[in-house]
Amino acid sequence: MALPTPRPGDQRADGLLIQADLPAGWNLAARFPGERTDDASDEIDRVLGYDDQETGESADSEQNETADGRWRYIEHEATATRVMIRLQRQLYASPEEVRITGVVYLPWRPGDPITSHLLRELPTAKIEAAINKRLFAMKRVATVTGNKIVLPSGRKISDRDLLKPLGNPKQVLDFYELVALQHGKLSGQGDENPSATMAEINGVALSTAQGWVAKARSRGLLPPGRRGRAG
Repeated sequence: MALPTPRPGDQRADGLLIQADLPAGWNLAARFPGERTDDASDEIDRVLGYDDQETGESADSEQNETADGRWRYIEHEATATRVMIRLQRQLYASPEEVRITGVVYLPWRPGDPITSHLLRELPTAKIEAAINKRLFAMKRVATVTGNKIVLPSGRKISDRDLLKPLGNPKQVLDFYELVALQHGKLSGQGDENPSATMAEINGVALSTAQGWVAKARSRGLLPPGRRGRAG
């Protein structure tokens, strides 16, 4: 049975933030305020200066790690406070994670004051933790003494092994866990197209490496791909 096509402007569609990530009492609205039928993130970034027009360089760059930040609109049921949070993947963090890099508060009635009590109602740390557990939870790996990584099969590898050929997916245990780790390692080194580098390391076609990455994503071992970017 085919899944229903998300309606335009559904801010839940890409899976970056889902209702289960929010603590009790918070609701993820289907759309942005005003029932917009598009994702307003890029427009909000421009208004708030995340896109640096004065220097001619986009603030959405790999260097300052604001690329592809997504604003998500949530509501607090008890106080009717409306909040927009900016979720940003930290590609160069180890391990990769999502952080809240902006917050906009909107009282239910325009003009009402925002109190310190309302500000404390937003559990940013809990939201970040829930997102990262869902997107990046490393059930597949654990770092142990000696900088070794333990795979689900019990096999141990070192960090430097992540830049070696992975082998045959039909013969190597934990293959897609290794795909995710190799992809993350390359991304962490600033590789703009880790899939292409993976193809070179493993001696396979780019389409094959991309297929491995796609399968790792489908298994929840990597987060959803970033819009408009290779790798």
